[in-house]
Parts: sequence; structure tokens; C-alpha cells
Amino acid sequence: MTPPRDYFEEVYDVVRLVPKGRVTTYGAIARYLSLRAGARMVGWAMNASHGKDVPAHRVINSVGVLSGKHFFGSPSVMQQLLEDEGVEVVDDRVVNFKTLLWDPSDELAL
Repeated sequence: MTPPRDYFEEVYDVVRLVPKGRVTTYGAIARYLSLRAGARMVGWAMNASHGKDVPAHRVINSVGVLSGKHFFGSPSVMQQLLEDEGVEVVDDRVVNFKTLLWDPSDELAL
């Protein structure tokens, strides 16, 4: 019998591969992992990732907005973590989003 998938751990494994100074999206991870609940499940995983050595700050929404910033304890923490890696953020949006986007479907082979 095959053990059940641990979706959150699969999400964390992908997020840990996002290089410093790059970002990915909830939807890109969901597509890569073929998650039925899609981007929402990735968001749930990111919300539960505290203390798991997961760079959740690198996961943003599909238009480059820091939509998960309120889960970092302070609204400015997510932006500060990204800026510490050289990612420019203006008005809660990643500047040069398309250039910095790391899509696991393009970068990784299943």
C-alpha cells in the first residue's frame, strides 16, 4: 500500500529550492505538484511553515504582490526578508516580478 502524500512537505521541499533573490508563486508550486486544491493549499502550507526552515517569504501571488505578508508577525517582515536578498519591493509588489520569477515547472524535472 502506498503511503499518503504529505502535501505540505512536498510544498516545503519545492520552496526550499527557490534561490535567494528570486520569487515564485502559489499557483506555480501548485501546478508543479498537481495539487487539487491548487494555490490555496500552497497558501495553507506557507501559513503553517513557521519554524520549518522554509523561505516562505519567496512565495508571492500571481501578479507579484506580497499577499501573505500578514502571516509574518509584522506587515514589513516579508518585504524586509526579500530586500535583504536584493529583491526590490514597492507598494507591496515585487519590482521586475517576471524577471525574478522562478517557476518550478521550468526549473525542475519531475
